[in-house]
Amino acid sequence: MLASKMQDVANSHDLPIEVEAFPDGKIGQIIDEKHPDVILLGPQVKYRYGEIVEKYGDKGIPIQVIDQTDYGMMNGEKVLKSAIKLMKAAK
Repeated sequence: MLASKMQDVANSHDLPIEVEAFPDGKIGQIIDEKHPDVILLGPQVKYRYGEIVEKYGDKGIPIQVIDQTDYGMMNGEKVLKSAIKLMKAAK
């Protein structure tokens, strides 16, 4: 649902961004197949952040946990802005 709201915001601003949500267990597959620009983790898997960074951090893809309040409020605009900042900082 949050991914859908983020996509709606991107579309409304004509941003060439594709937002998709996947289970955390598929991160490796998604990296290999889709080559994402950023990986956002839901707060419910925050405990896996260190493990995921250790395993995939060398791929050059920024990884961040979504703010719990923004996630709970389904604030697609704020989460999308955060993702865009991450992408810009990584370049």
